[in-house]
Amino acid sequence: MTLIAETELQSFVLLRLGDRRFALAANQIAELVPPSRIFRFPHHTSEVEGVILRRGRIVPVCDVAEKLIGKVLKSRRFYLIAQRCYGAQTEWVALPVLPVTGDCELINAEMTLPSDTDAPHVSGWLSHAGDVIEVLNLASLTPGSSELASATAPLQPLEARP
Repeated sequence: MTLIAETELQSFVLLRLGDRRFALAANQIAELVPPSRIFRFPHHTSEVEGVILRRGRIVPVCDVAEKLIGKVLKSRRFYLIAQRCYGAQTEWVALPVLPVTGDCELINAEMTLPSDTDAPHVSGWLSHAGDVIEVLNLASLTPGSSELASATAPLQPLEARP
């Protein structure tokens, strides 16, 4: 008698940051959007580059490249809009991706769980086309809504002058 073990394949979106590829669970992805205007405002959250407007929503742009590959992405890029859970609610976050064409790849793979020695941003590992790819944990890479709210500069009352 032969015992056949069934593996649970999951869908992932591969994204490129510099020379490395990373993965996000496909059910976290809302869409891939072309470069658009980034609105910058006074704040103290280094992970937030600014915000973009998308489908009537204000979406924070979180450049996670510095944490993952050690350098900030400077070129024009596409944004992968992902859903991130902040406690009981879900909000969008825009992640800059390369190459300039915005190529991302959808794959089905079996995820290996992280070990105790892996970084907090790793929610698992994939093996694809000879590469070992980190599956990202957005909750540890991007600031939560309470962090964003506390990091914005307080509004100063304006004095009306004639």
